[in-house]
Amino acid sequence: MADHLSPDSRSPDLRSHDSAPPDAGTRSHDRRVAWSVVALTAVTVLIGALAAAPVHHPASHPVVANPSQDATCAEWGDGCRVCQRAEDGIACSLPGIACTPKAEQSCLRRVGG
Repeated sequence: MADHLSPDSRSPDLRSHDSAPPDAGTRSHDRRVAWSVVALTAVTVLIGALAAAPVHHPASHPVVANPSQDATCAEWGDGCRVCQRAEDGIACSLPGIACTPKAEQSCLRRVGG
């Protein structure tokens, strides 16, 4: 008895199932998808570049290292504590338990000119 397979029991030849080239509609769709991805990437990069633009402070209010020393700054904070000028001195709030203060304080409200 021979151990060979009959032609009917062999696996099909994969080369006999070549697919046809994509039609014009499929190529057009693929082209639109590719250009959409390119456009979305370009818009994302543009938004990131514009959002990272530095903040310009007006010349009438120069940046002071410590807002408590700036007489025109009525209220300042570090993201956790807020301090205000009161008639009897400076009054500050208590920070929340899970608050992480920013490295620098910023003026939140100005008075005068």
